[in-house]
Amino acid sequence: MQIHLQYGRDGLTADLPTEKATIIRPRFVAGLPDEPSAFQNAAQRPINAPPLAETVSAHETVALVIADGTRPLPSARLLPWILAELAHVPAQNVTVIIGTGTHRANTASEIEGIVGTEVCRRVQVLNHNAYDASTMAVVRPGQNGCGPLLMNRNYVEADRRILVGFIEPHFMAGFSGGYKAAFPGVADLASIMHYHRAEIIGHPHSAWGVLKDNPTQEQIRANGSALPVDFLVNVTLNHKRQITRFFCGDVITAHEEGCRYVKETAMAAVPQRFPLVITTNSGFPLDQNLYQSVKGMCAAAEIISSHPHGEMIVAARCNDGFPAHGNFAKLLYEHDSPQAILDTVFSPGFHMLDQWQAQKFAEVALRAQVAIYSELDPQAVARAGLTPIDDLNEYIRATVQRLGSDIPIAVLPEGPMTIPYVT
Repeated sequence: MQIHLQYGRDGLTADLPTEKATIIRPRFVAGLPDEPSAFQNAAQRPINAPPLAETVSAHETVALVIADGTRPLPSARLLPWILAELAHVPAQNVTVIIGTGTHRANTASEIEGIVGTEVCRRVQVLNHNAYDASTMAVVRPGQNGCGPLLMNRNYVEADRRILVGFIEPHFMAGFSGGYKAAFPGVADLASIMHYHRAEIIGHPHSAWGVLKDNPTQEQIRANGSALPVDFLVNVTLNHKRQITRFFCGDVITAHEEGCRYVKETAMAAVPQRFPLVITTNSGFPLDQNLYQSVKGMCAAAEIISSHPHGEMIVAARCNDGFPAHGNFAKLLYEHDSPQAILDTVFSPGFHMLDQWQAQKFAEVALRAQVAIYSELDPQAVARAGLTPIDDLNEYIRATVQRLGSDIPIAVLPEGPMTIPYVT
């Protein structure tokens, strides 16, 4: 059986030496036939909010927050439509902020690709920098064991704020979208670190598809709403990166309606666990590094056998490395087992950038042997506790032969675009 896997920009074909594979994809929803018209309708008839054009007066400044280059948000399409609704607002009053969170800054060429040449020329576009307090302003004094909440100064000082994002299942927050654009998108490093502390990330309700009583989502909403947000533009996408629906208006109401829709289309029930699961990280731009590719691993771990352990094969290009910035690689390199990583991150007083992603990886690695086909250096992969794959199809064939030709296999060709769960 041949199956196309999303990998990098072009994908690749996997040869499965069996016809018993269970292919798990989201329910395909066709893209909207006229995206601009559908957006205009959603912006003019929003969910529990005034129309977008009435949200900002001509004399006011407005901050638009969008996702960075690691997310497939179609900002280059969305921003011109949003600006058309705000045509009465002078261009000098508009700032587009790329909500990088703790990620690296986007380069000038990346920014142009994210927002489009026309938007770059028309309005101010800037990266958020969580590491530079001079670019931020205090939003709220310290509380509940955390220091003061800071956010991007341009965002804080704007008269109006608009969040732009897309909704998909999220392995900690339940779903992406909503207030997540503001927090952690444009917040300071210390606040992001506190939000990602081990006991919150490890909570059983910090999970795919869960909003109710999810402590991660609760923090996103509590911190994201520290300043008024005037309008939300959220979309859902299919695997062709076409927009399938718009959810615009009030942040909470529109987001929750979008989450209900995504749960129906992107979460798939399966009747059993599998000793072998093959997954991806949804291809470009999500599989640019190993850090992001932990999401695809977490999706596969939802249905993998754990007695004594399952086997997971990941196809993720990782052309941007682990990445080089941050402490993700450091945490993997300096521990000789997944349990040792968890012991460290749960130790009293321990705080380190990227510990949350190492924690999620360790949780997966305790349940499965993880092998990865990527552009990463094989020695670096092995040092990090994974098995490097040189020839994907040969590795699949050998694994199936070793485990038994009649074993059930699951394949997530679109990675975390589908979240499987065992009924």
